[in-house]
Amino acid sequence: MTPEIKNFIRRLPKAELHLHLEGTILPATLVELSARHDTRPLTLAEAESLYHFTNFSEFLESFRAVTRLLIGPEDYELAAWRMIEHLSAQGVVHAEVFISVGVIYLWRNYDPQSFDPIFAGLERARERGERELGVSLYWIFDAVRHFTVEEAERVFQKAAELRPAHPSIIGIGLGGDERRAGSEPFRDLYAQAAEAGLRLTNHAGETTGPEAIREALSIGSERIGHAISAIQDFHLIEDLKEQDVPLELNPTSNVRTGLCASFAAHPLRRYFDLGLTVTLNSDDPAFFGSDLANEYLLAHAEQQFTRDELRQLARHSIRASFLPAETKAAWLIRIDSIE
Repeated sequence: MTPEIKNFIRRLPKAELHLHLEGTILPATLVELSARHDTRPLTLAEAESLYHFTNFSEFLESFRAVTRLLIGPEDYELAAWRMIEHLSAQGVVHAEVFISVGVIYLWRNYDPQSFDPIFAGLERARERGERELGVSLYWIFDAVRHFTVEEAERVFQKAAELRPAHPSIIGIGLGGDERRAGSEPFRDLYAQAAEAGLRLTNHAGETTGPEAIREALSIGSERIGHAISAIQDFHLIEDLKEQDVPLELNPTSNVRTGLCASFAAHPLRRYFDLGLTVTLNSDDPAFFGSDLANEYLLAHAEQQFTRDELRQLARHSIRASFLPAETKAAWLIRIDSIE
């Protein structure tokens, strides 16, 4: 890989639209959190071992093992600040980040009001990142679909409650295991969230077939995360193109969880060539060993994306974001100016 292409990718203004806060916690930060909370703190080797998995189910268990050490506001503030530092180092100018609020409520037995100090910590990191590093950030409150509809309702209601005072809360999402719960049970909650001014994202077609993507679209989802099974349904591809539905693609994530044979085999290139609005994302970079800049590098190396095509991916990321129109226009001009 030539230094020139790496430098080009670094200078290219990019947005990351599918990024889980908890999935950005590196082993070294986990050791630091363990020192705060554990009677016998984790060693670095022990922390690193938690990031080993061979399939999607094992990944969910690894994710749970790491998030247990996010306890108080200071922990979330540290995790968010480290994430923003790393985004800035990659040339990411804007990110829309999932917070697993459903995990906080159910696994930690927190009541909705006890979440407020945690969110205040996240906001301190966000404001510092914008002030010191020039990275803008929106939060997406993510429910866990394989918990219950009632748990998701608590998450979405909290987003609606906090949004008037915190416009950084831009939307809601449904993560978790699609094999255990689809989108249809959450239809009414999505309608209520839209009425509250929240934008609607959804993980779909990651571990399930194209019918899950159609179901996600039917409840109003504006962006689809993963969507790797869309390639199985030509008519769905045509619908996604006609409706200009942005896809939040995560190739290395799909390889590491055993859902895709290799980066080269990922449908990214086929979606792009078919004219879909595809964006590159890292999903859980600490777990998958590939950040956004590296996803761009792999697109170049494994799927022969040219510099101009990488530029188009960056344009897609800004266009598909929930930023105001005037802000998008300014970043698109910047993207086109990069040589």
